Amino acid sequence: MKINKQLARHLRELHFGKSWTWSDMRSTLSDVTWIEAITKVEYFNTIAVLTFHINYYFTAQIHALKTGKLEAHDKFAFTHPPINSEEDWQKMLQRIWDEAEELAKFLEKLPSEKLEETFLDKKYKEYYRNFAGAIEHGFYHLGQIVILKKLIRKK
Repeated sequence: MKINKQLARHLRELHFGKSWTWSDMRSTLSDVTWIEAITKVEYFNTIAVLTFHINYYFTAQIHALKTGKLEAHDKFAFTHPPINSEEDWQKMLQRIWDEAEELAKFLEKLPSEKLEETFLDKKYKEYYRNFAGAIEHGFYHLGQIVILKKLIRKK
């Protein structure tokens, strides 16, 4: 299997399941209510913040692939739109699922040799590093979400 298709598969596994870790965002978040999503546990980020944060970089990658411009800033990566209802929470999740699939489709069409090229600017290294790194980053924060969910429900 070509590396671009492997990246697309791994991105889908992070979001929709069947990863090596047996953890995925959709299953983990499927029964999280909007109240749980915005519940603060001590000094940790909320589930909503971490969920938004994971997707923030995928959104930026989609934009970069479409426009040739990377316009992400770390200072905005933890600032999600207000969540004041279950509908707000579900809309945010649906956007994440839609964007994950959109990026996976981009990756499947990306020529494998492109993955070795510089991603827009040499300070961002290669395409592969950016996509693989964002997926690893997603699994890292997914683990935090799993722990927060358990802590919130233990109370």
